[in-house]
Formats: sequence, C-alpha cells, structure tokens
Amino acid sequence: MIPHGTIMGGLSVVPDLAAGIAAYHGTLQLDLVHQGPLPADLAASWGCPASAGAAHAVLRPKSGANCWMRLVEQPDVAAFKPTTSYGWGAFELTVEDVFGWPARLAGSAFSIVGEPKQLPGMDSFVPMQVLGPGQEMVYLNQVFGNMDTLDLPKAQSITDHIFIVILATPDRAATCNWYADRLGLDLGPVFELPYQMINTAFGLPEDFITALQMVGKGRMPIVEVDDYPPQTLVRRRHASMLPPGNALVSLAMRDLDACDVTWISPPVPRDGPLYEGRRAGTCLGPAGELLELVEVG
Repeated sequence: MIPHGTIMGGLSVVPDLAAGIAAYHGTLQLDLVHQGPLPADLAASWGCPASAGAAHAVLRPKSGANCWMRLVEQPDVAAFKPTTSYGWGAFELTVEDVFGWPARLAGSAFSIVGEPKQLPGMDSFVPMQVLGPGQEMVYLNQVFGNMDTLDLPKAQSITDHIFIVILATPDRAATCNWYADRLGLDLGPVFELPYQMINTAFGLPEDFITALQMVGKGRMPIVEVDDYPPQTLVRRRHASMLPPGNALVSLAMRDLDACDVTWISPPVPRDGPLYEGRRAGTCLGPAGELLELVEVG
C-alpha cells in the first residue's frame, strides 16, 4: 500500500519536450514510460484547459518507486525567474553519488546553481541544486542517514524518487496548518537558517535567515514550507495554461472524500501511469499551488 501523503509525482513545464526527455531520461537516467498529447480532460482537471493536447512525457526512476516525473511542453513565460514567486519552488530527488553529479551534468540541459555541499550541523544528507530545461529547480540529495525526527530515503537507483517538495508561501504557519487540517498531515519542526537559494535570488545578505517547516506523515517528510520575503511575486503564467517551472505536485491520499478542499473539478478515476485506475482530483493550495490528490485506499 502507498502510504498517505506519499509524493506520487512532480510536473515541470519545458519549452521543448525532446530536450526535456533528453535531460530527464538521458542525463538523470529516469525511465521513459509514456509519451503523447496531454489529455484534454486531465488538463481541464488542473484548471489548465489551454494545455490540452500539449506534448507530454511521463518518467519513473529505475528503482520502481511509486513516483512519476511528468514534463509538459509549453512556451516559456518571459517574466519567470526561479525562486522568486509563490508556489512550488523545487523537487528534491534522492540520488546516489552526489559528488559525481557535476561531471554527469556537464554539457546537459541542467545548469548547476549549488554544488554538492555538506550543510553545517546536518550530516544526514548532502544536497546540490540544478535548474532544468524549463527553469524548474531540482535538488539532487544523497542521503546518508535519518534525521532526529525524519526518515530520509536512500536512493535505490542512480536517480530515485521525489521525497520532498518545496513550497514558497507568504504565510508559513497558515500554509502548514492548511495541509495538516485539510489533508490529515502532520506538522514537523521549524528550522531557521541562511537559505542560499533564496538569498541569492533576492539579493539578500548571505546571513539572512529564513524560517521553514516540514509537513509530513509520521516520520516521512513531504512538503517543506518556506517563508518567502515580502518582495516575492505571484507567479505569472499564460492564460489557462500550467504555471512555469515546477508546476504541479501529486500526493497520495487515503480517502479523497475526507479531504477538505475545493476541487477544480470533481475527482474521477484515471488510467495510465501514476493513476492506474485510481480517483484523482486537483485543487489550489494556500499559496496558489496546483495540488493533485490521488486516492490510494
């Protein structure tokens, strides 16, 4: 059984699907499991009817984890700059051999924005950060052990599943409470630290402190909710299309009828990768993020 709250997928927007597949299948070594036009009813369920028919692909880690990476082709949004707007900010993947990834990424569509680096006081994992072909932020994290309050998954393939998604929000506490109260998730600890990605994006001092909180289920981390500075923007997007960058996250829910959310359209059973006949529906989260919920029983 897939546990309640499991991250079942992340969707990123790319300007050229072939280049996106080359990046995620060729460079990150995810398996390509589906390619074709985006179904109109699925696009409509996301509130993005103008994305219907767009070229899209579905990929999955070689480990066979229940997590799918989806790519949808659409034109870039000229004003989009990563890590400066509310919504999904990054997908964190668990990987093997993080210090070998800079060499593997050389000449690819991924640009390194943060080299592999041990964080002060955190010896459980070593992260690095890259931007993909659609300016989506992807963290490649090698896990070495669990944290005091969280279990972190060690990769079972060179690139494995998404185990944390990062959300930029104007009100961290209210957002965390929304996920806990409406989706039956648990509030985790609050961390305060100088956040390199945020400080660089906004031109803040290196020692500027950001508060972040984990929302999870038991010891499983799910959503890292970051308090973003007042100058953060509402993410612009093309009318009735997906947001640029990290566009949508899919979470497993035990019972969709127990989710206290406003559906864009009523949940329905869906076929194909990720869904496999399960009911799914999408809502907007408190930071305007597209959140797809998949019923796993």
